[in-house]
Amino acid sequence: MAGNTSPDPAHSTGPRPISRNAATRAGFGAILMWSLLALLSVGAAPVPPLQLNVLVFSIGALPGLIWAWRHGEFAALRRVSARTYLFGIAGLFLYHTLYFAALRLAPPAEAGLIAYLWPLLIVLLSGLLPGERLRPAHLAGAALGFAGAGLIVLRAPGAFTGAALPGYGLALLCALTWSGYSVLSRRLGHVPTAAVLVFCLGTAALSLPLHLMLETTRWPTGWTGWAAIIGLGLGPVGLAFYLWDLGVKNGDIQMLGVAAYSAPVLSTLFLVASGLATPGPTLFVAALLVTSGAALAGRAARRGH
Repeated sequence: MAGNTSPDPAHSTGPRPISRNAATRAGFGAILMWSLLALLSVGAAPVPPLQLNVLVFSIGALPGLIWAWRHGEFAALRRVSARTYLFGIAGLFLYHTLYFAALRLAPPAEAGLIAYLWPLLIVLLSGLLPGERLRPAHLAGAALGFAGAGLIVLRAPGAFTGAALPGYGLALLCALTWSGYSVLSRRLGHVPTAAVLVFCLGTAALSLPLHLMLETTRWPTGWTGWAAIIGLGLGPVGLAFYLWDLGVKNGDIQMLGVAAYSAPVLSTLFLVASGLATPGPTLFVAALLVTSGAALAGRAARRGH
């Protein structure tokens, strides 16, 4: 579906082209927002996953409305093909459905680690794109980043059990879904970023019937819960997708893939700061490995461009 690279009339009405460096920085912003996902998700309890999906993706459309208004892209949205909208909705919907299911069937930290194979897969798959080249330094950086993320799971040894294998399998599919979505999005550079608002609304619409069939509706018990839901919708499940769209279409996708390893480490740091996780030397070693991996990949990117 995303292999269709024919010119799109929406391209002519979009905003001024963004530079490669600026687009890469936008991708970094998305990664930072995603590092808040765990903290805000805990704050949104006891809302069940699919109901939370409906709420946060509905809110997540707001940044897209603002973007489309500022850049005059509403007319362009009407000219985006239905196949493109199906691709975007499928990417967001499948990723989050698989992610929430994986965290129900397997220990969340370990399933989350497997789901975070997507940065490594992005780095590897991006080497197949036209105009991109996978260098040894990218592979070395990816290996360092994965080693750093892997140290997090060692904080809870013995968690890998046979009963959790279905959850781990779903987490792996989750990683494949998001890495494939991100890499294929690079070939949709002619599609306006504001189209993400339709992706968000479509994801919310698909999640609603599943919630009604599979879950019991529960609402936040206080203002902090509502604040967490709004924060999720405006940040990790809202603006972050628009920034990531800019990054993967116009920025250094290999650098973004390796830098994404910082998300689980930053997420843990936020949990530590909030008192929901205990700090330790393993965490700091993981942070060092992740930072080193990103720096190594960044050096390779600068040499290649």
